[in-house]
Amino acid sequence: MRGHHDAITDVRGIRVGHHERTDEGWLCGTTVVLPPEGTVGAVDQRGGAPGTRETDLLAPENLVRTVDAVCLSGGSAFGLAAADGVMNWLAERHRGFPVGPEPNQVVPIVPAAVIFDLPRSEWGNRPDATFGWAACEAATEGPVAQGSVGAGAGARVGSLKGGVGTASEDVDGFVVGALAVVNAAGEAVDLETGVPYAAERGREEEFGVSRWPGRAGDLPAAAGARLNTTIGVVAVDAALSKAQCRRLAVAAQDGIARAVRPAHTMFDGDTVFALATGEKELPRVEGPLGDAGSAAALDRLCTAAARVFARAMVHGLLSAKGVPGLPAYADVWPEVFVGA
Repeated sequence: MRGHHDAITDVRGIRVGHHERTDEGWLCGTTVVLPPEGTVGAVDQRGGAPGTRETDLLAPENLVRTVDAVCLSGGSAFGLAAADGVMNWLAERHRGFPVGPEPNQVVPIVPAAVIFDLPRSEWGNRPDATFGWAACEAATEGPVAQGSVGAGAGARVGSLKGGVGTASEDVDGFVVGALAVVNAAGEAVDLETGVPYAAERGREEEFGVSRWPGRAGDLPAAAGARLNTTIGVVAVDAALSKAQCRRLAVAAQDGIARAVRPAHTMFDGDTVFALATGEKELPRVEGPLGDAGSAAALDRLCTAAARVFARAMVHGLLSAKGVPGLPAYADVWPEVFVGA
């Protein structure tokens, strides 16, 4: 069954904050996911054009196990500066990897990834450290704003406006949640029928749609190269090692492949972070293949991660608001939402 908010914040202790600018000349933003202390982190990256920070640190063989925040931002490589603000916000609260005897002597661990959305703002207008700080200040538990907010403010998916989406589900007593910034080079919708590719992954009435349109949409011709990236976070309240956590991120990438076509292109830098808060242990049942019980439980969590990430992407698509020259799904197929 779905979590209380059908959001990544259904994983207890996870908070999400957005900050964006949408005034004249601006259409970009930053989203921050703040996990509880001691959360293990990992990452999986696909596609040919990534924009990331601190991802090598998350490799299973490397030193640091836990992360203090994940920063998702617009602005292409310039937007990685938003993570500076997240680090400063955490450092003020003495949150980070200890490097000295005093409480303030910490280095916050803030992996980050960015989307390419530069054409939506005037040149030079992109997220900086103030965006990361403001997103942290806005972070809350509970419902998560979706659509053209935070890192999704300037997002584009194929021929349509993209955005932020989130979803969750319960699996064997665990909660798996995802947050996606939908900004893919590929299409998220079958343009001949108007049906999102991952619509079948949704629960009954989940997307607030009474029926899908079954018709082609009237869309403006695409212009120029699509330099895009879908980024996001999948989280679980299980206790996982870094290697197990990475398996969760790998599985969540399957959600991208289900939601957009094609996925993981040379023009995408698809990056999914995984967070394991450690609240509940996996079951341990010894068997001829080792700890088969834990492996089977992890496999079910990974299967759920793919489903949840795909659903989050549909939510991001349907919640987005169109801008001049880039319509939203609701602009092209408005009848889907009538009476929903």
